[in-house]
Amino acid sequence: MTTLDASVAARSGAPRSRRFASTFSPVGPGLVLAWLVVVVVVAWAVVPWLFTGFSGTVGVPRDKLLPPSAEHWLGTDELGRDLYARIVYGAVNSLAGAFVAVTVGLVLGTTLGLLAGSIGGVVDAIIGRIVDVLLSIPGLLLSLSIIILLGFGTINAAIAVGITSVASFARLSRAEVVRVRGSDYVEAAFGSGGRFGGVLLRHVLPNSVGPVLALTALQFGTAIIAISTLGFLGYGAPPPTPEWGLLIAEGRNYIATAWWITTFPGVVVVLIVLSANRISRSIGGASRRRTR
Repeated sequence: MTTLDASVAARSGAPRSRRFASTFSPVGPGLVLAWLVVVVVVAWAVVPWLFTGFSGTVGVPRDKLLPPSAEHWLGTDELGRDLYARIVYGAVNSLAGAFVAVTVGLVLGTTLGLLAGSIGGVVDAIIGRIVDVLLSIPGLLLSLSIIILLGFGTINAAIAVGITSVASFARLSRAEVVRVRGSDYVEAAFGSGGRFGGVLLRHVLPNSVGPVLALTALQFGTAIIAISTLGFLGYGAPPPTPEWGLLIAEGRNYIATAWWITTFPGVVVVLIVLSANRISRSIGGASRRRTR
């Protein structure tokens, strides 16, 4: 380790590997439960056939609108399809859409924030105005406008949701880069002959990523809500593809006689969003402790 690296590690309070490990350390029953919910839902998306023996798209007409029972744990819908199977297979579309949305927002937003905070001047001003414009447009309205241009479908909806989150990532990333950019060890890195790109990637970006990771977890839950909303409105995956927002929409006409069709998909959405928020708070708290 060079003298500069030792100085950076000392100022940061811990080696880089330990600091990143502390960011994800699960502490407390609430956080463990949140991770458990996320792991189960991800497993639904990866290997759904291990969790149910029913089809996610094909049902038995004579079994339509059956209440929850030992055979159909969450009941059946208006076409006799097992609701639990629909929810399990729907995790593929909902989580894939949320992952694409978060990736779009994270990559574009962090890149813009890194450029604005590190270069400054005219670049910072231009990016700042772009962020202001994006923040001035309601997220749902912007998403619908983008979907109209791209077309319907889960991926297009995810891209639209991701673009609406670019401004949030860019603003937070810029603030963190500006904070770290003014640190003594970064100035020492430049003073010792470090190249601009190398210092950014080696010192500025790793030490400003904590709050961005917390926002990423938070935006994952937000993206699920947004994609489910678009699916509910009919802009997501077309029937009979199982998707959580579409499942909720399909059950609204039977809410008085078959409440489970809408209730259980809604509960799953709420649980995964609350879990993402809890994980986000944990990451944010660990990041704040590391910077003290």
